[in-house]
Amino acid sequence: MTEYVEVARAESERGEVVLRRRVEERAADTLELRVNGVFVMDTRETTSEIELAGAALELVEDPRDVVVGGLGLGYTTQRVLADHRVEQVKVVEIEEALVGWMRDGTVPHGPAVLADRRVHVVNADIMVAVAEATSTYDLVLLDVDNGPGFLVYDANAGIYERAFLTSVRRILNPGGALVIWSASPAPELTAVMEEVFGNCTEQSHDVLLQERPEHYLLYLARA
Repeated sequence: MTEYVEVARAESERGEVVLRRRVEERAADTLELRVNGVFVMDTRETTSEIELAGAALELVEDPRDVVVGGLGLGYTTQRVLADHRVEQVKVVEIEEALVGWMRDGTVPHGPAVLADRRVHVVNADIMVAVAEATSTYDLVLLDVDNGPGFLVYDANAGIYERAFLTSVRRILNPGGALVIWSASPAPELTAVMEEVFGNCTEQSHDVLLQERPEHYLLYLARA
């Protein structure tokens, strides 16, 4: 038997963000993040979020400056910070409440992640943040929803289109890389990344989500 206990809830102009605890008889309690009723992630199956950072860090010899689009529950940022080569991590998160829950311990591991002196959190839309960026970076990691085939917000469709990806390439240092997380295969995204960057690699990752096998994807391109 599984029970759900609401931990926190917030409303924004985009809708509803909910953090809830999943209580199961034979497993440790799990925190689950939902946006407008759509499952985003939980604290049990985090391998693909971690690998988003791990795969990106393997691509670049000297990843000093990193942008993480989408804070989520902090696992991608935490993995980036585990790399001693990284000097600065700019985390762009559109939902202010989620940042607050990470800072105040509503998400228990959150304060330790955001206390790292290398982290700078920006409460903004990633498309606006990239368009207004005046600095350049070695890595851009994007996990702002469930990929182009399963959007959390309809406006996020622009993240997977040519104009935005061209803006991302503009802020990448030579040899830098972009990596995008997706919950399903995205051949159109592959085509656009190949057009903009001249290359794109798809990595697949098998995960077990609430006892259900899933197949998540990473899309990687070098500048």
